[in-house]
This record gives sequence, C-alpha cells and structure tokens, in this order.
Amino acid sequence: MRRILFLVIFGLTGVAVLVALGNWQVRRLAWKEGVLAEIESRIAADPVALPASFTPDVDRYMPVAVSGTFLPGELLVLVSRKRVGPGYLVIAPFETDDGRRILVDRGFIRTEAAGTARALGRAEITGNLHWPRETDGYTPEPDGQVWFAREVPDMAAALDTEDVLLVAASQTDPGVTPLRVDTAGIPNDHLGYAITWYSLAAIWAAMTGFFLWRTRAASQAET
Repeated sequence: MRRILFLVIFGLTGVAVLVALGNWQVRRLAWKEGVLAEIESRIAADPVALPASFTPDVDRYMPVAVSGTFLPGELLVLVSRKRVGPGYLVIAPFETDDGRRILVDRGFIRTEAAGTARALGRAEITGNLHWPRETDGYTPEPDGQVWFAREVPDMAAALDTEDVLLVAASQTDPGVTPLRVDTAGIPNDHLGYAITWYSLAAIWAAMTGFFLWRTRAASQAET
C-alpha cells in the first residue's frame, strides 16, 4: 500500500509540475505575441523626421524619412537568404540635408555583385531605425570591407557617422534589394515549449498509470 501511495504522490507531483511549466509557456506566448504586435505596429507607422538624439531601446524600429546624399565608402555584411543563398548587406554612409552623417542599410546584393559600384548622390529614404543584436562570442572580427554582423557602434566609427542605422524600406540602387525591418528574426518558440511540457506531462501520467497497474498486479499475485 505504501508503494502505491508513493507512486500516486510522485506521479501527481510530476504531472502538476510539468503542466505548470506548460501553462507558464502559454502565458509567455501571449506576452510575446503582444510584444511582436506592438513592434509590427511601430514598424508600419507613418515615418517621422530623424530625431535629434537616439536611445536604442526606445527608438528601435522607429519609422523615419530622410533626404540627403550617399557618400563614398561602404561596408559589406556577410549574410545568407533562404532560397537565394549567400550575399551581403550594403551599409553606406549618408549625409542628410542638414549635415548629419548616419549609416544606411541599403539592402541585399549577391556575392558576385560585391565589386559593383553602387549609385551615390541625392536620395530620399524611408525606413526604420535599428540597432541589431547580431554578435556573440563566436562572431569573427571584420575582414577589411567584409563584416560578419551589423555592429552599429563599430561601423559608425569606421565610416565616421552617428551611432545609428537606418534600414531602407525603399530601393536606393537598381542592383540592391531592400530588406525591410520585420519581426521574422525575433524568436517566438513558446508554443513549441508548451507542447513539449504538456506532452511530457501526458507521458508522465501514462507511465505512472502503468507502474501503478504493474505494482497492483504484483501485489495481487503475491496474495
């Protein structure tokens, strides 16, 4: 009897813990979906003038419209696109009409277009401010013009611009494909985690039932 009671308590405790973890992930899913909806709404808002100063955590994704001039010099960030293959993001210095210098992510080019000159001169750009978080302890150092992540402070220092990146939503060169800011790169795995925890709870319950049945059968055989 003690053995059966132990199995019941152990089984119910395990199921309760696993279900609680699944419920927590469901709450996290609702929270993350709210965050993503807020970001998408912010990205799609009407563009405003370039702010006088920036706070990355506050101004990330802000839609902005600027006019000015693309300057010589650019950095290439190695990336890979699904169903397209490897290529580069073109990061260029841009001087606004009021004399400010900022970074502009012009978009994607294939690797073979790296040596092709991009159009300079006057341009009007709409896009979103961004401070990507793409580096970790394994990110290589830049190799000349080629970089392996959009590290805004370092790129700004290299191109002598303000510490801000405007990701263009409109085309700035016929050979460059704009890659608009979106939420596709923001992970949202909470539904998968919830299903995992609930599945484990079901397996735990089934195993508990099996061991209870086997223990009871063994007890009856002894008597």
